Amino acid sequence: MKKEVKSVKLYGYKRPDGLFGIRNYLLIIPTVICANEVARRIANNIPGAKVIPHQHGCAQLEPDAAQTFRTLAGFGLNPNVGGAVVVGLGCETVQAEELAEKIKSSGKPVHYLVIQESGGFVSSVEKGTELGKEIYKQIKDLQREEMKFEDLMIGLECGGSDTTSGISANPALGAASDLFFKEGATTVLSETTELIGAEHILERRAINEEVALKLDEIVKRMEKRVLDMGVSITGANPSPGNIRGGLTTIEEKSLGCIYKAGTSIVKEVVEYAERPKQKGLVIMDTPGNDIESISGMIAGGCQLCIFTTGLGTPTGSPIAPVIKVCGNDENYKKVSDFIDINAGLIINGSKTVEEIAGMIYNMAVEVINGKQTKCEILGVEEFSINRIGPTL
Repeated sequence: MKKEVKSVKLYGYKRPDGLFGIRNYLLIIPTVICANEVARRIANNIPGAKVIPHQHGCAQLEPDAAQTFRTLAGFGLNPNVGGAVVVGLGCETVQAEELAEKIKSSGKPVHYLVIQESGGFVSSVEKGTELGKEIYKQIKDLQREEMKFEDLMIGLECGGSDTTSGISANPALGAASDLFFKEGATTVLSETTELIGAEHILERRAINEEVALKLDEIVKRMEKRVLDMGVSITGANPSPGNIRGGLTTIEEKSLGCIYKAGTSIVKEVVEYAERPKQKGLVIMDTPGNDIESISGMIAGGCQLCIFTTGLGTPTGSPIAPVIKVCGNDENYKKVSDFIDINAGLIINGSKTVEEIAGMIYNMAVEVINGKQTKCEILGVEEFSINRIGPTL
């Protein structure tokens, strides 16, 4: 049967740097955990503003501090963000002015404030609210313009996996990924821990030896981190829920996971929260933790994520829609309030993999053009930055 795919036009918000967003948010960014509450209250005072509280920004060794900076800057630079207010404490490692200048390089309106220099907590909230409302007035009436698939970067994620993930939801997303590639979009496959044991398959699809070696490097680096702690990866990955769902080894999980990437050539391997330079299929070095992984891909520029699950998880993001695809009927019925597409129809024979791929593609187009996912409607908005080393 043919894929159920419509001929479409896409519309988004064109930013000063030429990128297109599919949402138009004012983002309040705390540089450090100590600024979270001020940032949260500023966001609460401005209609539709988003905030990304986190536990980092200080007492970090340089690699972690750089990764935190890169992730926060990436969220501000993400084209779904129209403007930002950066809120710093003053004595932290990640400095507010430097972060604001990085985001401002995109041409977006950006302000920053420092709590220790703004007269205290209440005064900082008042000042931040003023600055945020000023930017909100500049971006709130922006209109969508026609965009192309080449302007899109789509994150591929799976979580709460079971045996049905690898035989229905993930293959369907892989087929949809191939449709996106054909149209010129970039897709990002994440979760290095869930490539272990299957990396050789993706290495054979690398565009050149350099990309294949980089993929091998990130997998070995992840394995070494586990070995250096003197423990087995089992119990963390596969998780207890994965094991109850029938996934008994990391290799089983990985072989199901990589289906999400379809059949295209791997063009590039990038670090966590790094923006890809190549178009097509890109692999990002992220952990298997869903929220850290999604946050890394969005910081890298993804405007949309598509998330497959067997068991169900309501993971979302403050600034990017997350489409949920469930692998089986039973769990779809249990958690249908946050699942957008039921790929269990493949298993019961109602739909083919290609037909569900068409449904994913068509829903992605609708979401790009403004339709809200179920998690957006529910207000599910999580953010977390991957941590490399210890807190000092």
